[in-house]
Amino acid sequence: MQIEPIHHEPPYRVGVFIGSLASDSINRQLAGALERLAPPELEFHEIVYRELPLYSRDYDADYPQVARDFKAAIQASDALLFVTPEYNRSLPGPLKNAIDWASRPWGQNVLTGRPSAVIGASTGAIGTAVAQQSLRSILSFSNAPQMNSPEAYLQFTPGLIGPDGEVTVESTEEFLATFMRRFLEFTTRVLTVLPRPD
Repeated sequence: MQIEPIHHEPPYRVGVFIGSLASDSINRQLAGALERLAPPELEFHEIVYRELPLYSRDYDADYPQVARDFKAAIQASDALLFVTPEYNRSLPGPLKNAIDWASRPWGQNVLTGRPSAVIGASTGAIGTAVAQQSLRSILSFSNAPQMNSPEAYLQFTPGLIGPDGEVTVESTEEFLATFMRRFLEFTTRVLTVLPRPD
């Protein structure tokens, strides 16, 4: 049976994964700036995963309610935005654990077909580049279409982003605004061509 593509009209609901669990995370600040700079066709909600236990296939027969709620939040999203730091040259363990929960049980992967973008900030010069490559590999296997350009590796300096999400360096603000416009364009293309994810 052939599945007919369904065109999605904006606004698009974007689920945001913040890779750090720290309340004062610079990546949480970056997520706030991205939301502030995004086109109005994008609406944001955070995908919360702090309370997920460590994934084991022993759960596959009967997912706990916290995992059911987590997967439902992803299913309620048209697209996904990953804003993550870099830990030991990779993505944070809790974020990897969350993706494992999202992709299981076998055949019930809620990441499939959802357009995604990856960005991150660190105080180091390479700005989460290695973590992003690890995450991109995982998302590729999980069948989540990815925006490949522009790439965004942000070196975070004190005062770069204010408490209300304002970006204090004009060139950085312009770049992040462009990143979000491109994400809207990418999301529109993917959701126009692919059937709506279930």
